Amino acid sequence: MPNASARPKHGRRTRRRRREDPARNELVSSSLESAQQCLFNQDYGTAFVHYLLVLNLAPMFKDFARESFRFTLFKWTEELDSVGRIQELFDCYEQALELFPADEVILNSMGEHLFRMGFRDEAAGHFHKALKLRPDYPEARENFYRVANWLVERWHFLMLNDHGRNRKYQQAIQKAVQSGCNTVLDIGTGTGILGMCAKKAGAAEVYACELSKTMYELACEVLTANKMADSIKIVHMKSLEMEVPKDIPKKVSLVVTETVDAGLFGEGIIESLIHAWHHLLLPPQRGENEFQDQSATGRVIPAGATVFGMALESLEIRRHHRLCVSEVGSLSISAAGELRSPVSCSPEPDESMEPYTTERLSRLPGGYKALTEPFTALNIDFNNVQELEGLSSREVQRIRLPVTQGGELDALAVWFQLHLDEDSSLSTGPEEDTCWEQAIYPVHSTKGFVLKPQDELVVEVSCRDAFLRLCSVAVLRDGHEICLDTLQDPQNTADPVSNQTPEAELCSALACLQTDQNQIKDFCMLECSEMALLNNQEYHQSFSSALSKLISQMKVKCQNKEPGSGVQSDSADLLFVLDVSEGFSLLSLIAASHGHVKAFSSVEKVKQQEVLKRLAQSNNVPEQHLEFWLNNMEDEQGMLKRPSREKLWSAIMLDCVETCGLIRQKLMEKASLARCLLEDGGSIFPAKIVVQGILVESDTLLLESAVQGQEPTLGFNIAPFINQFTVPVHVFLDFSTLECRHLSEFVELFVLDLMESTANYTNREVKVQATSAGRVTAIPFWYQIHLDQEISVSTLSQNSHWKQAAVVLQQPLRVQAGDWVRLAVKLQKSAISISAHIENPPGPMEQ
Repeated sequence: MPNASARPKHGRRTRRRRREDPARNELVSSSLESAQQCLFNQDYGTAFVHYLLVLNLAPMFKDFARESFRFTLFKWTEELDSVGRIQELFDCYEQALELFPADEVILNSMGEHLFRMGFRDEAAGHFHKALKLRPDYPEARENFYRVANWLVERWHFLMLNDHGRNRKYQQAIQKAVQSGCNTVLDIGTGTGILGMCAKKAGAAEVYACELSKTMYELACEVLTANKMADSIKIVHMKSLEMEVPKDIPKKVSLVVTETVDAGLFGEGIIESLIHAWHHLLLPPQRGENEFQDQSATGRVIPAGATVFGMALESLEIRRHHRLCVSEVGSLSISAAGELRSPVSCSPEPDESMEPYTTERLSRLPGGYKALTEPFTALNIDFNNVQELEGLSSREVQRIRLPVTQGGELDALAVWFQLHLDEDSSLSTGPEEDTCWEQAIYPVHSTKGFVLKPQDELVVEVSCRDAFLRLCSVAVLRDGHEICLDTLQDPQNTADPVSNQTPEAELCSALACLQTDQNQIKDFCMLECSEMALLNNQEYHQSFSSALSKLISQMKVKCQNKEPGSGVQSDSADLLFVLDVSEGFSLLSLIAASHGHVKAFSSVEKVKQQEVLKRLAQSNNVPEQHLEFWLNNMEDEQGMLKRPSREKLWSAIMLDCVETCGLIRQKLMEKASLARCLLEDGGSIFPAKIVVQGILVESDTLLLESAVQGQEPTLGFNIAPFINQFTVPVHVFLDFSTLECRHLSEFVELFVLDLMESTANYTNREVKVQATSAGRVTAIPFWYQIHLDQEISVSTLSQNSHWKQAAVVLQQPLRVQAGDWVRLAVKLQKSAISISAHIENPPGPMEQ
């Protein structure tokens, strides 16, 4: 055996120099030259192959070729994306990351593709790696914040901050374990808190499963920090895929879970519990035998639930789910056909529709009116497997609800009481101080139906596909049943709040039953935000007025160019207008309706294009004056270009603000390109965006943004790990109903000028004076969107389809009335960040 302690001898053999390989060098040189030539010819696929060959054979060229290689990669993958060659796209990124594993730009770009394809977990991992490599990389930071809102939804923070809910779950688990349930499975463990409660209560064996990769990795970190990594086995999989003994050694005596959503069954709790009872849980306790060994029987926490509901009137819900107006921007929309949101419930499952949406009724803008008393819709026992298996085949239940207040029927609201055990329960009701929202089943009757006291509303309750389904099907009035599903919308829609006599109203409603049931109505689905936008008359009228002014000015300009030239050819004189709004938009049609305009719409969906064509015909817009810009385009990335070789645009309408309340990504780059495509005198709409904000104190925003306080949650160290996913900007905010104290007046924070590039900046300091004493915890912000110098729309408007956003400060700032607060506002790409500190001594307000 050699002497392990002997010192190595140096200099006995010199390392032989690598022999040059002329053929190899020639191949590298020619491939590099070919890559550059292909790049010049925009043959990105061939260029990419040549670069791969060069950098694999000659790694010393990596620094030299990095920028060109990135550019080639991004251009080639754009082409692959546009023709749907997705697997090849990801193969290219994998090859690129083998060469440049620590390239934050490539990591971020691959993350963007993954996110667009719906792979949010994987996208988050790439953004996170990019940020670790370069913490000041603004694109990766903005992307990570956006994906973090998807992966670790804000309710995780609310739940962990809900001390009452946490204690009740802990007590129920402790009681079950101490009664003999000593083997536990936590289904959908999230942060791992319920599994840790079981272990702390004395369970001998604890297992957990989590499907989300992000939450699984977070739970592993939490278990390690709490010294439970060895005593709780966690697997990254669905409980439906778990088997004994492959994943857990034997069946357990207790399953704990909170895989419920606002509609109770939406996260698949029924399916997962049926599987657990058959494959993962010991048999349930038989009869009332209190002396039966609990360790030999199985049970579930929660033990069951009771579902409640009520009918309500709410303009906010109505405007997001059905058409409420007959005219938009001077256009009659009676020919649009039936338009509705994708949230619609019927007893028969429909994969294209969601049965319900969610709202927090206590924070619903404009509030709501309860039209009936709360009623019990369903009871379910999670410890009865036969009941769980029979749920989908239960007969449809018809419930008659006395109407207690008159009003327009807009929705059924649903909540539930979760029975943890026989002694303890949690309620998700609208009057409770809870982290839960309520499920909303909107009514889609186009005309709307006004309920009256003494009416009875007939509701059907079913669970055909293990989703809770509630449908308002009929109204009993004066001994007659009026079927809501057959109410038709007449061509000239009347005000739903009718002044008819009761007899005339009843006859009118009954007449609806005689309509031809086989009549096929034109049907088109719009997203909820698109429906709310369509119902926003102020928005469309503002655009119509601004377009009318611009078109008039451009017509005069054209006439002045060619004085005395009689009637000209239609196509030569037309003004060209491009609408690149996201989703469904009427702006192109509004532009075309002003005459002398050829408008191009970016609406992609065939059904939505058909709606625009019908509306064009019914509003006397010539067919050739409305075109669909993307129909003749292979790559959506090239949307902003000239309408033809000879023409430029008179107006380009950009979609600047996302529904969630954030500036759209790459807005300023799009504006810069759009300016180059305008003819002399043309305009971008909007021309300018002013960001406005206010100082507020809001505990609600703190609770929804991070786990608060220094104390461990139920004694467990969770906050540092879940708070990694804290994002500084809170989105989808309804400022009008936010629980907060205003600590200042409104203030202008930032200006984005889409027409004058020289007027823009990336940093601004603003001074704002506190009007009240308190803690500044956040700065909510919104936008005044200026279409021109006189006309603007606000995203804070009551009828806006946009929500607001808020920057939540890392540390609250205590202020006294009269203090001046200096805000450092930054806009990097489309992400706004704000820091705040007290200004001493006070100075004048900065303009």
